[in-house]
Amino acid sequence: MKNITTRLATLDDIDQLAALFDAYRQFYELPPDLALARQYILDRMLGNESVLILAEDETGAPAGFCQMYPTFCSLAAAPIYALYDLFVLPEARHLGAGRALMLAAEAHALRNGAVRLDLTTAKTNLPAQCLYSGLGWKRDDIFYAYSKTLAA
Repeated sequence: MKNITTRLATLDDIDQLAALFDAYRQFYELPPDLALARQYILDRMLGNESVLILAEDETGAPAGFCQMYPTFCSLAAAPIYALYDLFVLPEARHLGAGRALMLAAEAHALRNGAVRLDLTTAKTNLPAQCLYSGLGWKRDDIFYAYSKTLAA
């Protein structure tokens, strides 16, 4: 079994992150676009707009990543993070990479004064749902999520 470690990503990781982000987008049935993935991740990093955590095996090969965005909860009057992207390469699944990324995200949020982490996942993504509930996350059965695509 491979040993998985996590760390905050840096600009030196941009190419690895871009490849992972492109694979993540393809998982959600979007066409491959490595240039778009690279630019998106680079923009988030340069603007300090998100936190990216990289999971690696013992050889330093990437296993997955998560990306979260700092925001606020008006009702709690406190900072929170939206954990928006979590992806583990197929060959690294069942090695604990997803769990390690989730725990690293939680630790980072706590260190930075957040009172909550939020995420959404597809209703069909049962492995992810199992991971989240196994780590103590509670599914919201009270609120509905809505979104509206805006014209460019």
